[in-house]
Amino acid sequence: MEIKKFTRLSMLLALSVVLNIVESFIPFFSGTIPGLKIGLANTVILFVLYAYSFKDAFSLSLLRVILVGILRTGLFSITFFFSLSGAILSIITMYLFKKFTKLSIIGISIIGSIMHSIGQILMAVLLVQNINIVYYLPWILLFAIPSGILVGFISKELLKYFGVKSLDK
Repeated sequence: MEIKKFTRLSMLLALSVVLNIVESFIPFFSGTIPGLKIGLANTVILFVLYAYSFKDAFSLSLLRVILVGILRTGLFSITFFFSLSGAILSIITMYLFKKFTKLSIIGISIIGSIMHSIGQILMAVLLVQNINIVYYLPWILLFAIPSGILVGFISKELLKYFGVKSLDK
């Protein structure tokens, strides 16, 4: 990997970590639904998916989860595994929908947001061993759609601002 690309991806990784940590201090719905966040760090991941590659976006997503785990939530904590499962399911699904459908970046972002939520719920069911956690899913998905729209819109505008042409594929 060339040094210029490595430097840019490193800065984008740092930005995603900072956005994730800052957002964790902003409470939504006064704790009614634990862990509910807009997912602003995902604007960086989506940007990298479109501006660079799936491999780069996947790597950045995993590194972000690991770094936030080390810095904030605790590496290998329950929160770490929730984030990891959501991030992996989200980035793989976004890549597949980007590659094989004609969805816009906002549509891809909504899919990613929904799949991130599903990944977290599946991991919660596995770790807590209580299927009733699934009842949170409809409430989380109600929030995932507008947050996916916001993240997609921001990512689209960033791609335009930086002159990235591959908005469709």
